[in-house]
Amino acid sequence: MFVFVCAGCGAELTIPLSQVPLPIHARQKYGNGIQLPVLMRSGTFAVDPEPWGGPWRMWDEIDPSEAEARGIYAQVHALSDATPGASVIAPGDIRGTRLIPEERGSACCGVDGADGPNMACDACGLPVASRVDDCSLWQQVRLSSNAVHRVPVDGAQAVLVPWAELAERGEKTPPFEPIATWGGQLGSNHYWSWSPQWEAAAGQALAHLLVASQGQPVEVPDGLVADVFQRALDALIPAGSPRRRAVLAGPGRPCPDADVDILLVPLHPQTGGPWTPAGPTTSAYLVPLPLGVWLWLVSPQPYLPVPASGRMPKDVLRDDPLPQLSNALFRADRGTFQHILARLPAVRSPWLRTIAENLAQGALVEFL
Repeated sequence: MFVFVCAGCGAELTIPLSQVPLPIHARQKYGNGIQLPVLMRSGTFAVDPEPWGGPWRMWDEIDPSEAEARGIYAQVHALSDATPGASVIAPGDIRGTRLIPEERGSACCGVDGADGPNMACDACGLPVASRVDDCSLWQQVRLSSNAVHRVPVDGAQAVLVPWAELAERGEKTPPFEPIATWGGQLGSNHYWSWSPQWEAAAGQALAHLLVASQGQPVEVPDGLVADVFQRALDALIPAGSPRRRAVLAGPGRPCPDADVDILLVPLHPQTGGPWTPAGPTTSAYLVPLPLGVWLWLVSPQPYLPVPASGRMPKDVLRDDPLPQLSNALFRADRGTFQHILARLPAVRSPWLRTIAENLAQGALVEFL
């Protein structure tokens, strides 16, 4: 575990924290005027290897060799020149800081940290972090890598949970959830829709599915997996044959057939590494999914349509009448898809580069 301290005076700025992977939806901008919850679990932090916020440079100002040196292989709208390596934490885990009111920037309903640090060390006044809580952004505090130090502390170390236990007891992420909005006459309003986390997870997975396709059509399992991926795959990949086959694979699942080309596998919530198979499918392309999304896909839990007797089960919706679930077609998060695709070296192939360029120019909006 670690505590973050001010680089200027050494004052402690956080509670003790354990490191976890950065959630794939960390950079997601969801909808318009939406109240998104806190990004990180309390007691954890994640390191973002890429810059966040200004100053920005447009794509035509960047030499392709510089972009590739930064791990970007296809056109994007702009690149941040801010300092990379921020440590991302839950807002409730920050200590000994104060907001800098004049650094609010051009945010709408809160602050977004786009103009640089907006939180200062209370002891010495050094700008140390950026609070992000504007509408349509996940709430977080980003500790600047050049203004804080990470100090180990004594205490119980996190034990790595084995895959078998995660498969049995891991927390599932439901595909639908109530979305809170700003500005209603009676305060915040809610509507039911596809989960923002699912849309971001699908954006990441879809980029990998395109690479794994090698330009050939891809077939995914029927049901919820097809609802999430098949429409976009059919629209983005040229029609033809043979079709490459993708299946769900992971801990507790039957061993996939040897002719499977692509495996949709979970990421470990503590290390961020993918589950890896043994046997004849070791050469299959691994498409990553957050554990909670993967667990729901392999074992979906439909909402009960009638009242249950006895005590209310945990997963029964408590609304009466039951809420209206989204009747819209699923769409992967466009920003996440574009972000991941541009950072996969395979995007340099002509057909994938065309997709990346169309995204950068605002096309393909009917599918993403």
